Amino acid sequence: MVNRYFQLKRKNIAAVQFIIEGYGEMAAVTTMDPKAALIRVSIIPDFVSEMDGLLNYLKNKYDLKEIPGFQVR
Repeated sequence: MVNRYFQLKRKNIAAVQFIIEGYGEMAAVTTMDPKAALIRVSIIPDFVSEMDGLLNYLKNKYDLKEIPGFQVR
């Protein structure tokens, strides 16, 4: 799995999760910290390029901000 971490507005977590998981089993969303509105998107390696396109769309629509180099403690 390719894990990428994002922060967004709390009210948008469910919508973003619904959209990403609506693409079948390409990726899954996990809420890492609901108060900080931090999510992890776990992408199957074969679908990284497709998910990149979707994530770029979601960045604009839902003000999704990627957190590069995030480490889970």
